[in-house]
Amino acid sequence: MKKIKILKEEVISDEKFQLKSITYEKPTLKGDMHEQKNEVYFRPDAVSVLLADPEKEVFLLTKQFRMPTYLNGNETGYLVETCAGLIDEGEQPEEAALREVMEETGFEVTNLQKVAAIYTSAGAITELLHLFIANYASSGKHEEGGGLEEEGEEIELVELSFEQAREQLKAGTINDAKTLLLLLHYFNTA
Repeated sequence: MKKIKILKEEVISDEKFQLKSITYEKPTLKGDMHEQKNEVYFRPDAVSVLLADPEKEVFLLTKQFRMPTYLNGNETGYLVETCAGLIDEGEQPEEAALREVMEETGFEVTNLQKVAAIYTSAGAITELLHLFIANYASSGKHEEGGGLEEEGEEIELVELSFEQAREQLKAGTINDAKTLLLLLHYFNTA
């Protein structure tokens, strides 16, 4: 089988992470070489953690402003989602998951379990998102959380009962992909 050949790479933006225009040749299903061009955003891999308190039957989610959702019709720009963040250089996904939970929620977790690793938008972004579920004690003592001020994070914590989450899944009102996937996984495997 013929191999993919990168013909040209052009940096479009290097503001925070690189955005490149990549021209390449790849074999068609018939084996002929075909030239294509894509814009690719080189984002580091990330983690997302669904926090559950099985005894009290509640989840802990975060709510924060997300500019891309605002630009795409989300009236307020605020999104309720699972705790998430980028993996720092040299960090393992599990370490990043624990760090992000502490930064964003202030809670320590137990029983951290990786359930999957997914490409969030494989046609345009390199990021591989590692999905986790962990237990937390909703009535337990915790640090402040709220995210990192130097990163402009202002995170509100949202507790959602298992029943409320099920209702929102049925109604189709959860529109964050990682949150939807983790809730579906939780309910389908619990």
